[in-house]
Amino acid sequence: MYLCIPKKAAHRVLAAVLCAAAAGGVLLGLGWPRAEAEPAAVAVASYEWGLSFQTENEPPIPNLSAEKLRPFDAFYCGDAEQKRLYLTFDAGYENGNTAPILDALKKHNAPGTFFVVGSYIKENPDLIKRMVAEGHTVGNHTYHHPNMSQKDEASFKKELNDLAALFQETTGTPLPLFYRPPEGKFSDENLTWAQELGYKTIFWSLAYVDWKQDAQPSREAAFDKLMPRTHDGAIVLLHSTSATNAAILDELLTRWEEMGYTFGTLSELGAPPAAPAA
Repeated sequence: MYLCIPKKAAHRVLAAVLCAAAAGGVLLGLGWPRAEAEPAAVAVASYEWGLSFQTENEPPIPNLSAEKLRPFDAFYCGDAEQKRLYLTFDAGYENGNTAPILDALKKHNAPGTFFVVGSYIKENPDLIKRMVAEGHTVGNHTYHHPNMSQKDEASFKKELNDLAALFQETTGTPLPLFYRPPEGKFSDENLTWAQELGYKTIFWSLAYVDWKQDAQPSREAAFDKLMPRTHDGAIVLLHSTSATNAAILDELLTRWEEMGYTFGTLSELGAPPAAPAA
């Protein structure tokens, strides 16, 4: 059956239909909208972790506060009232600097956490096993090191689960549930999804530019950056690819010990404070 509509009225009806379709964002090319079109995704906040160091030997100001992170089991520092440091190393690949870093940690009986990717485990199983044997923690830096803030839930969880499975296959033990977002890029949803998998998300409160292979800092430059930024409860981020870090770590740990610091494990974060000794 056909309906007869005056020409002017027909134009008005057609214009109304086109405007409605365009406003709904569903007019694609020359096709008409499908009745089953999905609603647009709800936007969530995404971030790139950043710090502002304002006062020497005081905690920096982050772009997301500890209070906002805590409900997600996410941390960037420990107890600011404790002379405690938490040593972490991001390990995206191996270039010969991890062994001397492990040597320095062993000399000082200092535990570290190495956040690794899938290729690192595949190519360096002996180093991974050494980390575990010497009492260090291996954490999840994702399988492929992507920008996780752009992942949907299934892809996000697959990155973490695939890395955990490879670690267990390599070592025979479960991966400790600590996660560090690649390049510090994350979203609100990422924090929720990591928590749903049982992870603590670990950022940092002390770092310096140590990852550029063609512009490694000198010993003096490294200490000039690290020492004024050292503060109680700091989660320290160093890269295990840094020749400078490998060369100075023994001296760096000695200096921190002389300042009264001890070295903790990430399992302490979020735990209730220990009861005072009797």
